[in-house]
Amino acid sequence: MRNVIYAINITLDGCCDHTKMVGGDEILEHYTQLLGEVDLFVYGRKTYQLMVPYWPEVAKNPSESKASIEFARAFDSHNKIVFSRSLDSAEDRNTRIVRGNLHDEILKLKQERGKNILVGGVDIPSQLIELGLVDEFRIVVQPIVAGEGRRLLDRVSLPESLQLKLVESKILKSGCVALRYLQQ
Repeated sequence: MRNVIYAINITLDGCCDHTKMVGGDEILEHYTQLLGEVDLFVYGRKTYQLMVPYWPEVAKNPSESKASIEFARAFDSHNKIVFSRSLDSAEDRNTRIVRGNLHDEILKLKQERGKNILVGGVDIPSQLIELGLVDEFRIVVQPIVAGEGRRLLDRVSLPESLQLKLVESKILKSGCVALRYLQQ
């Protein structure tokens, strides 16, 4: 069965606003490695529209850094599913818009053959965490106290605490810490 991996960057105070992050090429290299473990991205509309068309354009721009281009090409080559009631069409060739039941669709995807499934953003992953469908958490903690902005898992309501096991940690040169947790 495929695992659902939730990956996100956060600040020390739990802010997950993408405008508050640092790390540059080193973070991109970290996430490019992660993309080798997955073959499908799942997003909500907001996260999808932050990622596309931005990364597909970076993939075509030779003046970008090597790390940016490698991440962009890996991102652009993967299939994507966007859960949205308002998005009429996808901007890239390998994206499917789903308006159906999140729980049922993810269970179906987990049963399909393939590599793991990567979810990003806040809203869809929060719902998946509440539904108990996230198997692994990949969190990169940025060495910043943002002081403001949306907080990770701010609106998640769990029936009981979620027990996780730290299976990997890596300190990056930028001061970021990459953490990998498995759900127990």
